[in-house]
Amino acid sequence: MAPELQAAIDRIIDAALAEDVGEGDVTSQAVIPADLQFHGVMAARETMVVAGLPLVAEVFRRVVPEAKVTFQAADGGTVEAGAVIALLDGPAAGLLTAERTALNLLQHLSGIATLTRRYADAIAESRAVLLDTRKTVPGLRLLAKYATKLGGAQNHRMGLYDGVLIKDNHIAVCGSVKEAVARAKAATTLPVEVECDRLDQVADAVEAGADIILLDNMTNAQLREAVGLIAGRAKTEASGGVTLETISGIAATGVDFISVGRLTQSAPAVDIGLDWETP
Repeated sequence: MAPELQAAIDRIIDAALAEDVGEGDVTSQAVIPADLQFHGVMAARETMVVAGLPLVAEVFRRVVPEAKVTFQAADGGTVEAGAVIALLDGPAAGLLTAERTALNLLQHLSGIATLTRRYADAIAESRAVLLDTRKTVPGLRLLAKYATKLGGAQNHRMGLYDGVLIKDNHIAVCGSVKEAVARAKAATTLPVEVECDRLDQVADAVEAGADIILLDNMTNAQLREAVGLIAGRAKTEASGGVTLETISGIAATGVDFISVGRLTQSAPAVDIGLDWETP
């Protein structure tokens, strides 16, 4: 696992446990005998793409160092309703304390991966590549983008620091697409992407030497015209209001990439249960 991802996992788990447990799990402390051992079965209650198992293991072991977590599924794998995802063994009180945090993270990330897989499957027969966006829950971006990758998307820029994307407000400040691209080209060696919502802007972006042109909220007819106008001189990315119902038609226009904010902004959590059984 990449060091930056592991650092994000550690930071997020620390914050999540501090938020949920606080000074202690008063319910488990009150009603669960300290020496009671539980056997837990974590299972899918719907079909899903699993994402976040490393976090599950870390959450339980952070609270119960001696906990035994045995996975029956793999990150990135698809499981059906009823499938066992993991078996857990250890002190009951500690496992119950960690339960909600572990499930919250796994359900959220698996929801992202599951929705992403649906979008990726919808354009699997095309040449278009599915991209995620920066529309993520603050603080969870690295994990959200980990989940989209497991679902079949390619990560777009992680933040403002690793890619140039000139948007409408940048263009308004600079006065034109050409001027904005020229300034970006002079300031960095990173690929320069520029957002265009009109065909005249597309022509200006090509002439200015943009590396990628984001075709924002265009109809399929406009996308096809833009792809023809660009004629391979820059990569093309379609974006704006993309849904499962529209993405295959967008892919058929010949664009290179399709970015979908819904992958991380609107993905519903999947349903995963954790049932406890005495050994």
